[in-house]
Amino acid sequence: MSEELVFVETDTPPAEAYDAAQAVLRRFTTAAVGAPDNRAYAILISHGETGATIGGLWAQSRWGGFHIEMLVVPDGFRGQGIGTRLMHAAEAEARRRGCHTIWLDTYSFQARPFYEALGFEVFGELDGAAPIYPRFFMRKILT
Repeated sequence: MSEELVFVETDTPPAEAYDAAQAVLRRFTTAAVGAPDNRAYAILISHGETGATIGGLWAQSRWGGFHIEMLVVPDGFRGQGIGTRLMHAAEAEARRRGCHTIWLDTYSFQARPFYEALGFEVFGELDGAAPIYPRFFMRKILT
């Protein structure tokens, strides 16, 4: 390329920049292996009076896998089965989409035992300084 490149470091990248870079990556991916079949999924938990989002589950399916990106149960509502309800709904959606695996990651101070109780197993670990690490990569094979 003959054009000059400019590099900008920022703590607040605009969403449009991410979208533009992702479009470049998707063009490359499509040329290499065909169009990605990414599909977003979310279950939002809203405040009953204000309607503000206060938690939920965000995921994405791609190429037969279902990635749980984030699960948030609001403070004061944990331990009441809400997380389990969200995970069961996500698993049902993954099955509807024909996914063969669900995967996620969690840190040592977060929810590994919760996910293990739902049938997830560790398939990878990233070590680092306590109390944050290790970071566990977990999956559940759907049969």
